[in-house]
Amino acid sequence: MRIKTKIKSLLLGAVIFLTLIACMFLIYGSFLDIKNNQSSILDIFNSVKTDSVQNVNNNINSHDVKLVAVGDIMLSRGVNARMVKNGDDYPFLKVADYLKSGDIVFGNLESPIALGDTIALDGTVFRARPGVEKSLKNAGFNVLSLANNHMGNQGQSGVEYTINSLKSVLINTSGAGKDYNSAHTPVIIEKNGLKFAFLSYTDGSIIPDSYEAKNSNYGVAYMDEDKLKEDVLKAKKLADFVIVSMHAGLEYTYRPTQKQISFAHTAIDSGAELVLGHHPHQIQDVENYKGKYIFYSLGNFVFDQEWSMETKQGLLAEIYFNKSGLVDYNLIPILISDYAQPNILSDDEAIEVFKSIKRP
Repeated sequence: MRIKTKIKSLLLGAVIFLTLIACMFLIYGSFLDIKNNQSSILDIFNSVKTDSVQNVNNNINSHDVKLVAVGDIMLSRGVNARMVKNGDDYPFLKVADYLKSGDIVFGNLESPIALGDTIALDGTVFRARPGVEKSLKNAGFNVLSLANNHMGNQGQSGVEYTINSLKSVLINTSGAGKDYNSAHTPVIIEKNGLKFAFLSYTDGSIIPDSYEAKNSNYGVAYMDEDKLKEDVLKAKKLADFVIVSMHAGLEYTYRPTQKQISFAHTAIDSGAELVLGHHPHQIQDVENYKGKYIFYSLGNFVFDQEWSMETKQGLLAEIYFNKSGLVDYNLIPILISDYAQPNILSDDEAIEVFKSIKRP
């Protein structure tokens, strides 16, 4: 009887011991899962898609064209001072290799290129020195929106000089021209058998009427939903996909205004495949609207607004297309250092940026 009791005790002890060992493995395994999840949060974030996206398995190998889009690029004021000191390619040194991975590289150029006197370190009347167009080309840009609230800072001659300077290095421009019709004419880019039409607009309520391209003067295209519908319909006849750029919203805010939302929705309803936004100097929400994507603000890309974390942050949007349309996208946060230079963030740093964004 004592032997049986002893055997039972030994068996019970063995069970308890094995149970403890199993629990330890479970706890360790959970720790590993947590650790692994921390390093893959970017993948989890970037894999969030809807059924309306063709490539729901995040298999980007089937794409035909990669578009890289960034936010506001300002090459005046403090940025210019860094370029004079360190060379005109300085703002793009840490991101140029990445940008060049795109078939199409898009941004919003917020400072006109023009002749003039010494560039001030303060103020909100911008001017970039002639020659910076070469740096933009070296960085990989091949299409830039000029429809923004600063493009008219150097008058009609500044708009003209900017267009011609960028044209000289084979950078396409959108949203500005010698008259109303040219500012509203899409720029067509063909890559790998697919044609893309870019249309760009700025909110006219935030700048003088003199900045608008009219019947016989250089300027930019103002936001007007009726004209937007007409422009998109025309562009769809010329290209496979229409991409609309929108310079609008309240500065230094995280959420889009009703005006932004209405304009972006009208663009999609009219046939646009994608809407890219900028102007608030902060990252704003991403929306899936009827299966199409709206990036309300990609934030700053090159800017000297060093006075807050929000104005130093921005997004690189890499967007993939095939003949079916937009099939996938990834968001890559950047942080501007030394008043001029965007840096791609590590996973842990990127998580903090993503916390502020509403996305599908």
